[in-house]
Amino acid sequence: MTSRATSSITTRRATTADAALLAELAATAFSDSFAADNSAENMALYMDSAFGEATQRDELSDPTRTVFFAEQDGVAVGYTMLHDAPVPPSVGDDTALEIARLYSAKRMIGTGVGATLMQRCIDEATARGRQTLWLGVWESNARAIAFYQRWGFVPVGSQTFTLGHDVQSDLVMARRASEAK
Repeated sequence: MTSRATSSITTRRATTADAALLAELAATAFSDSFAADNSAENMALYMDSAFGEATQRDELSDPTRTVFFAEQDGVAVGYTMLHDAPVPPSVGDDTALEIARLYSAKRMIGTGVGATLMQRCIDEATARGRQTLWLGVWESNARAIAFYQRWGFVPVGSQTFTLGHDVQSDLVMARRASEAK
């Protein structure tokens, strides 16, 4: 894979002041990732409930959630959300930290944004003394599954995800936080 990056990608922790920025980036990235494979009705229903500015402000205020932006030249080009949430039994570690979201702006895919964010997740899990990271990924999202596998995630189970009225199946994937890439 060749990199199109022209300058380094950095990360920073988001604050509640970033709610509008997160709402815009999250909605755009989600739509870019899933609109072509889902109905407009189901996308609209989900996006209305998940990505408004007030919703993002609430998530940024939630002590169980941590959001990091990836930035290039001071512009947000991706983000990740870690969540201290109940862990599916298939993960096998009740203290595991969830990567609830990890998205790159469409134009930045293949430039190292995802890798930078993933490394930030691993570093954060390690700093918190967590042994395991886990995530859910749509079973039809082959590109994301391949990315996570390159980072050492393996399927350990499944769970449902509701997009509007469509109940979909996600793979649950996990990896040890201390494993090398």
